[in-house]
Parts: sequence; C-alpha cells; structure tokens
Amino acid sequence: MKLIVGLGNPGDVYDNTPHNIGFMLVDYFVKRLTNNNLEYIKELSGLVYKYKKENISAILLKPQKYMNLSGAVIKSFCRKYKINIKDVLIIHDDIYLPEGRFKLKEKGSHGGHNGIRNIIDNLQTESFKRLKIGVGYNNLFSLEKYVLSSFSSDNLKIILNQFPIFVKILEYFVQDISLNMIFNLLNKNKL
Repeated sequence: MKLIVGLGNPGDVYDNTPHNIGFMLVDYFVKRLTNNNLEYIKELSGLVYKYKKENISAILLKPQKYMNLSGAVIKSFCRKYKINIKDVLIIHDDIYLPEGRFKLKEKGSHGGHNGIRNIIDNLQTESFKRLKIGVGYNNLFSLEKYVLSSFSSDNLKIILNQFPIFVKILEYFVQDISLNMIFNLLNKNKL
C-alpha cells in the first residue's frame, strides 16, 4: 500500500495559500478518481481517502494538525496501516522553485521547511519521497506572510495548469513506478 500525504494547514483561512499546495493537489486528485474506487475514512488526525483499483491501493492523507506538527500524524498512519517509508510520498511547497515547477526527490534534508523538518524528526530519517511544488517567493513580504497568504490569481493559474502533470506523477507512484522512471515517462511524453 502507498501513502500519499499532502501537507497543509487545516482551516478555511489557509485555502489557496502556498503552504497548502499539498492539500490542494490531494483534493484535485481525489476529484478525478471514480467514486467506486474511493472510500472516505473518518480519522481524528487526518482527512483520509482509501483508493483501491485492481491490485493497486493507496491512502491519500491530509493531516489535520498544523503543518509543522504533521510528522506524528504520518508516523501513526505508517504504523496503523503497516506502510513502509519507501512507500510514502510527501507533497509540499518549495519557495526556491518558480511557480508550477516541481522536483521529485528520494530523500534529502528539510531545506528550511519546518513541516519536512518535523516529519524527519518523527520518522527519524530523511529517506522518504517528496514531490516539491514550486510556489516562488516574493521577498516583498516575510516568508511566513508569503506562504500563509492567498496566491495571486496569476500565480494560482500557473500552478493549477501544472496539476494534470502532478496527478500523472501520483498515478505513476501508486503503480509502484520509481521516481527515476517517472522522470523518464514524463520526458518521453513531453509533460
């Protein structure tokens, strides 16, 4: 079983903010799945969807604790559902990438991202897969204000235009395709 975690902060006030890009992509992905293959599970610590199709199964998780405390939620889900860390993909914002650009990583440091720092601390490893989505950074504002403020309509449009590519990445991941192979498939299809 795969675990796809979209990072974000709970609460309507954080909708459409750079820090909630993970929540946004999970919601977008869920809307494209057929209801026959999707089951919503009520959990105290997260909004959870179980996806099952043929021999493929995955859990889509939106932790319902603030992003900087999401590591404990992810750890508990890995334990509860017996998910190996190699089968986890974390979706999060990256201020160092331009809007809509992305990076797939097998492992790495937190790079100043406190949500990732908390996950590393809780899982006691840097070896988990990540889909880093570029949200840019307008240094006219403090970093905290930028990532917790709504996207401009232009920036949001740029990012949403890339969501079909990100969904393809999630589909490949759920099919147990390696990140290197995903890159090859994306390049081959010119996505």
